[in-house]
Amino acid sequence: MECLIGITGKDFVLMASDNLAAHSIIAIKHDTQKQFELSDKMVMAVCGDSGDMVNYAEYIQKNLKLYEMIHGYKLTPNAAANFSRKVLAKALRSNPYQVNLLLGGVEDCGTPSLYFMDYLASMTKEKFAAHGYGSFFILSTMDRYYKDDMTRDEALDLLKLCIKEVQSRFIVNLNSFSVKFIGKEGITVLENIPGSGTVHKDVPREAIHPELISRA
Repeated sequence: MECLIGITGKDFVLMASDNLAAHSIIAIKHDTQKQFELSDKMVMAVCGDSGDMVNYAEYIQKNLKLYEMIHGYKLTPNAAANFSRKVLAKALRSNPYQVNLLLGGVEDCGTPSLYFMDYLASMTKEKFAAHGYGSFFILSTMDRYYKDDMTRDEALDLLKLCIKEVQSRFIVNLNSFSVKFIGKEGITVLENIPGSGTVHKDVPREAIHPELISRA
């Protein structure tokens, strides 16, 4: 029931993830953070089993930091993506992680990279990508409107169009999406993009996007 979105631009990567934590048909919470900062210019968005999601993402996060402390420099997005894929592939033979992920980052020279990985440890570099049920509605939209060297405003408009499509077509209500820009200057956290669905009266107000409070 989850949705991860990644879009590359001229010198940035735009990452978005829904904030819903669910178990079976039950919504557990509406403020879950599914994006993990691997460095000051790299973000991993993960979806799947809640326990595996946190365990896997934190394992990658801490090992990249350990590598930096030992060797004195940070891994590039390509190197980090290959390490992440290796961990998935190794675990696949024993105790597999039930996670899918997008890894986005920017080189020091400003070149953006976005990697798509699934729980079977397949990996590919993409200009745009999506995971979860939302991808059924998003990929055709991005295929139609994506263009090379998009500006940040254009990428954000495309992201909002994708989220609107999910809200219009998907039967599950995704309350809001966390959004981050990764650029040469670092990671910029944007205000959450609200969904268009209704919110149950018992959901804590602090977990609801301000634009949805009036509908709760």
